[in-house]
Amino acid sequence: MTIWQCTMCSTTMDQEEQPEQCSSCGADNRVILDKETVPQTLEAVRDRARKNLKGVCAAYPACDGNFDKICQKEAYGKPIGFGGAGAGFSFRANVACLETLRLKLRVVGEHTEPDTSCTFLDTTLDFPVMAASTAGAERYNNAISEEDFCRAVIRGCRDAGTIGWRGDTFFYTPDDNPALSAIKKEGVPAVPIFKPRSQDVLKRLFIMAEELGCPALGVDLDGCGSTIMARHKQAVFRKSVKDIKELVRATSLPFIAKGIMTVEDALSCADAGVKVVGVSNHGGRVLDATPGVAEVLPDIAKQLKGQVTITADGGVRTGYDVLKMLALGADFVLLGRDVIRAALGAGSLGVGIHMEHVRKILKKAMFMTGVSTIAEIDSSILC
Repeated sequence: MTIWQCTMCSTTMDQEEQPEQCSSCGADNRVILDKETVPQTLEAVRDRARKNLKGVCAAYPACDGNFDKICQKEAYGKPIGFGGAGAGFSFRANVACLETLRLKLRVVGEHTEPDTSCTFLDTTLDFPVMAASTAGAERYNNAISEEDFCRAVIRGCRDAGTIGWRGDTFFYTPDDNPALSAIKKEGVPAVPIFKPRSQDVLKRLFIMAEELGCPALGVDLDGCGSTIMARHKQAVFRKSVKDIKELVRATSLPFIAKGIMTVEDALSCADAGVKVVGVSNHGGRVLDATPGVAEVLPDIAKQLKGQVTITADGGVRTGYDVLKMLALGADFVLLGRDVIRAALGAGSLGVGIHMEHVRKILKKAMFMTGVSTIAEIDSSILC
């Protein structure tokens, strides 16, 4: 008799053959493992992700988009997969500009344990890191169903004391939306981010998100350049200030504008009534040759800090990177590729393990740079 464990909800099942689905949460057998093989450490999660993502992502210790990485060296002129657009300059810029920043080692002062807690809009989080709005994971070797991927992110983030944002892609529709279905099944706070579809379609999706009790919703404005949406003839559009104002008025929830890389766009979004500005170049996946997110973040924060909530993502791999983004002016930091790998490595268990690792390193970095709370973090901790 084998003991099987669901990596979504940790339910165990005793039977000879692998169950078709979890008897408790209904997840399918791709996230049900022999209990003896269930990853318990971050290294084990990455090892299993590496196997599940064979040919797509090798879960390298350094995820930087260089041409020696499998995601980029075969990507030029092909579907992006895990890599960056074009030659991957934007992807690499995200990582490189964070790598150039140095933290001040400050060890003289009162001994205090850092408090990483914070509040995103009206939701209390254990630390200022959330899962980014990724989607399409089932297309990576069919190692997990799309709905189970979304559930793994939502549940894993909840277990780690934070929130999972959910994304949108070409096979999502208002009538069959794995992200919204997962939010409904999990019944916990999650933030849906939609591609810049037509105004009417977005308004319909907004109503669905409101009915699910989501704490916020938003639009990936840089998704207007999505090659995968275009390839599958899914219409996406640039949004004018007038369009954004219309969308803000169309929902009772706080509106997030994601994909902002210039002060001008950030100010336009704030003027349109946006509550959260997401500084992001989509992980370097929509336009090659952009600056890294950490390069443009300080100027945007200088103009809007305190007026809107600012999130940042792009090249963030560790708790040290999180601290750097916060020091540059972000209020919250999002993780994308690493969360996909964690979910494909061990479902919600993997996501929880990864997020807790990031929180632990962030807390250590705060301690060693002499800051006790998230509110105390500013550019003075950077060399």
